[in-house]
Amino acid sequence: MESNLKDNKDIVISDELNNADKYYLCVIMPAYNEGMHIRENLLKASHIISGFVHNYKIIVVDDGSSDNTREEIIYASARDSKISYISYSPNQGKGKAIEKGVEYANANYIAFLDSDLELNPIMLKNFLRAMIDEKADIVIGSKLHKDSRLEYPLMRRIMSIGYFLTLKLMFRLDIKDTQTGIKLFKAPVIKSLCNNMITYGYAFDIEILAKANKAGCKIIEMPIELKFKRERKEKSRISLKTSIKVFKDTLRIKKEMN
Repeated sequence: MESNLKDNKDIVISDELNNADKYYLCVIMPAYNEGMHIRENLLKASHIISGFVHNYKIIVVDDGSSDNTREEIIYASARDSKISYISYSPNQGKGKAIEKGVEYANANYIAFLDSDLELNPIMLKNFLRAMIDEKADIVIGSKLHKDSRLEYPLMRRIMSIGYFLTLKLMFRLDIKDTQTGIKLFKAPVIKSLCNNMITYGYAFDIEILAKANKAGCKIIEMPIELKFKRERKEKSRISLKTSIKVFKDTLRIKKEMN
């Protein structure tokens, strides 16, 4: 997979990501300005994952953070050999961070997990079981699943429902929630899908799943538990400007797939 980051001089990659070791599960955790909590979250995530998978690797991708995220990630990696990292600048969007992680992930299964740990990585245990039992290509968490348990702002819930209806009309996607930050893929599936992406912001998940659906991949949704942790001042990450960009990117994806 080609990446425009290869010519970026300000990129740091863990040495072990260049070896030939293959893992059962690689978990990609994109991070942007998460310096306050990232060290603790990575060590916690590794401890939880080690309870149900022995042969795994966490690949945390610092997407051009302007705080001390990189330093905290490197510290966590020194403490736990299961944690590897990729760091670069400038910021290029969550989708680009995930794409870069996928490039270096050598595993049977590849997961995406938000680094704020509002979604507990223990859920990947059931995702793996469901993928194997139901012979699925992709397993995604869904806030709109009837069995999901949420501590989540009302406005975010309304936005999720509205977006679900929009995507159903545009892409005929029989999926209720594309945006929840925990997903599991068979490695060949996600590596193939990441080859020709056109969006790298919040619409990245939509593009991945719309293309997977068009390719005939079997996608199943799983219930989640979500505890919204961000402070009031941080809740503006999904701003009106961001929402407009997501809508424009969604239209680009629709045009590309026609």
